Amino acid sequence: MKESTESQEQEQTTLQKEGVLILFNDEVNSFDFVIDVLCTVCDHTEEQAEQCAWITHYKGKCQVFSGSYEELSVKATLMGDVGLTVEIH
Repeated sequence: MKESTESQEQEQTTLQKEGVLILFNDEVNSFDFVIDVLCTVCDHTEEQAEQCAWITHYKGKCQVFSGSYEELSVKATLMGDVGLTVEIH
């Protein structure tokens, strides 16, 4: 019983450290630039990056990456440094 409880607690801790990176629409950056950044920073294929760019354009935001807080923090900093608006959720 004790092992099962410890395992569940570890799993919950892991899940709590996972999150998503949200890209927000802006009127400044071009589609091509956003696509290039998504390919470079988030390892998207060009098709995947283009789809995310269109979703962001029409819906105002798009989930572009999921992972650990550490991964998300690095990617958010890189994307923010080049002028994209992102948040970690």
